[in-house]
Amino acid sequence: MPIKTLFIDRAVAHLPAAASIQNRLGIPPRLVDGSEAVYACISRSSDPIQRGKEVLFLTRNKGTFLRECPGTRDYTCCGYKILHIGTYCTMDCAYCILQAYFHPPVLQLFLNHAAMQRELAAIFGRNEISRIGTGEFTDSLIWETWISLSKRLVPLFARQRRAILELKTKSTAIGHLAKLDHNRKTIIAWSLNTPQMIADAERGTASLDARLRAAVQCQKWGYPLAFHLDPMVIYDGCEVAYEALVDRLFTHVDSRNIAWISLGSFRFMPALKSIVQQRFPATKIIYGEFIPGLDGKMRYFQPLRTALYRRVAARIKAHAPDLMVYFCMEDAVVWEKALGMVPEGDAGLSRLLDAAARRVCDLSLD
Repeated sequence: MPIKTLFIDRAVAHLPAAASIQNRLGIPPRLVDGSEAVYACISRSSDPIQRGKEVLFLTRNKGTFLRECPGTRDYTCCGYKILHIGTYCTMDCAYCILQAYFHPPVLQLFLNHAAMQRELAAIFGRNEISRIGTGEFTDSLIWETWISLSKRLVPLFARQRRAILELKTKSTAIGHLAKLDHNRKTIIAWSLNTPQMIADAERGTASLDARLRAAVQCQKWGYPLAFHLDPMVIYDGCEVAYEALVDRLFTHVDSRNIAWISLGSFRFMPALKSIVQQRFPATKIIYGEFIPGLDGKMRYFQPLRTALYRRVAARIKAHAPDLMVYFCMEDAVVWEKALGMVPEGDAGLSRLLDAAARRVCDLSLD
């Protein structure tokens, strides 16, 4: 979606990145002190969620760039670390939690990269495996149109051997990755869904075929890959559709180059339902058999999602028996019923993913 309004925080206006982005956009900026004027601009709109995708705010991260994944007690957490580069997204998915998470949602990019690099240097110095990703509060690659964060981050991770960077996207914005020295320390990951769900609920995203072609290209450039079938949506014929998706995936990429595949079903904060009804009146994704989960989110009735998981996981294992498959935010009962195993202890899943990262990305410890 085109950016119509540009705000620049005076705290970062002197940085070369701010001038570069302004020149690329060709929009006269409004200089502001803090976010109050930005929030007011978005909140006055009849559709703040849509308006937030048209307003870019260049500012600084006043907190920490590196954060622990906000896992939920009673659900198995993967031990992922978030690199907080910015917020919100220019794409428009019906199920996106960011519509209800931010008030109002603001497309903001943090430019105090020197502070970010200092935090990364500190974690690189630890004698432990770290899995770090930028795709929690935004899409990892949408910013490449205006500023190539990959040119800064990928070589940085390439120069160390204890951490991996996962860039997760629904786009095909991979051009800047072509000639970077990545040393297999950056995983390029795609969120995948069935063609029906992409058409119904993922406005402005790349098609399934386009995502898979981009994955093939990144594999040719030597990057490890990962895939996230999340959120999986239950609808008539979904089991066959997700199995077909798995088959298409493995006709494109080498399973030995995949670090992991995650599975997760559609779940949502109750506040999201009315937003989806208003902004996506044609979609039926919010009208399934949902019950409140342990985290307060609405989740599919457990037998329904477990049955879908079991079929899709079996299809993945038929193609790649040794591939790491895991669930995002599911309990031990679902793990046992769908995969026949449960990660051992509170950090069991984290250890399994660390091992996968070491194997596929050539990580090592002292």
